[in-house]
Amino acid sequence: MRSGLHIRFSPLWMVVVSQALSLSLLGFLSFCAVANIPGLQPQKSWDFDGYIKYMATYSMPDDQSNTLDHLLHNRLNFEYRFSPNWRVNVGLRNRALWGDALDIPQYPELVALDNGYFDLSKNWREDDVILNSQFDRLYVNWKSDDWSASVGRFRINWSMNTIWNPNDVYNAYSIYDFDYEERAGTDAIMVSKKLGFADGLDLVFSPSQESGQNSASLRCFSNVSGWDYQIIAGRARTDYILGAGFATDVYDAGLRGELTWFDPIDAEYQGEPTQNNTVASLEADYSFGGVRNWMTRGAWLFISKPQDANSALAYLNLPLNAKTLSFTKNTFYADVSFDLTALNRFTLSTSYYDDGSYFAGLSSNYSLATDWQLLTVLQRFSGSGDSLFGETPATLLFANIRYSF
Repeated sequence: MRSGLHIRFSPLWMVVVSQALSLSLLGFLSFCAVANIPGLQPQKSWDFDGYIKYMATYSMPDDQSNTLDHLLHNRLNFEYRFSPNWRVNVGLRNRALWGDALDIPQYPELVALDNGYFDLSKNWREDDVILNSQFDRLYVNWKSDDWSASVGRFRINWSMNTIWNPNDVYNAYSIYDFDYEERAGTDAIMVSKKLGFADGLDLVFSPSQESGQNSASLRCFSNVSGWDYQIIAGRARTDYILGAGFATDVYDAGLRGELTWFDPIDAEYQGEPTQNNTVASLEADYSFGGVRNWMTRGAWLFISKPQDANSALAYLNLPLNAKTLSFTKNTFYADVSFDLTALNRFTLSTSYYDDGSYFAGLSSNYSLATDWQLLTVLQRFSGSGDSLFGETPATLLFANIRYSF
């Protein structure tokens, strides 16, 4: 007699086990195959990326000593998706600055400046090296069907133009600041409703630490016969605003425009009388294509009541708003760009202010390798003797090397 445990497999059970093993093996092989196909990675709930770059700035004023400054800039972007409807985004920039600029009075305060409702910027060190960290993105986003909402610090991009943006009442920036491509965020609540393929509404509320300077505005945007347009209305800090913008193509050329009217809420601000202001900008671009991929742009900016700038240094370094995009009534801009090689693109640019100030720039963007870029920029600020830039003419040279991950 044979003793022991006896297991008897029925033909049906053996078929089921065989099929299960086959399906498991097939699933595993499919997973491996998909994982090895570029662009078809298994779905995950988070993303993390960023870059680190070093920039040297050599300033050559006509009537002063030359200066040299250094910037080491690290950026971290993180997104976590709790579900298809909910996600959180965090953007952190860490900077180390050293050089001759540290001799400028209150320079550490300028580096640490945060214009948001919450101060999310911190200088960790302020002696021979300034170490600063700042959250410029920190928000929660919800989306369901045609509705979405964001709460926290995020970018509110109401721009149609690419040079000057009178409609960008929340995130205005200088055309000369090429080193901060992400742009600053705004502490706000935004609720959006999609009304069609290219139609929708945005409602924004942005609080202010200053009494009576909260902002609230509505944007309506749509597309009609190839014309994108938008209308904005509401309040931006100390002004009621009403604006409009458009973008279209005319004979293969891009044509865009923005206009915003500012009506002061109070008759005086900080002891000075206030006045209405109209800011408008019109721009066009055209791509010639070809082997060099030639492209040109031109823009005009009009400010009915421009605000005087104390100095060129203050104008180029202090934060702007939609009313202070320029210090003169009329400003003009033009550029032309082309590919010197498949890895190197050149851009020549210039701007002219009707006080006699002018800017001329040359930039070269070179792809060194995968995820490595070298950007070199030459800028010249000058003008007639009594113009803002002519008072302190200078030439600046920048060298920027960046690694993205």
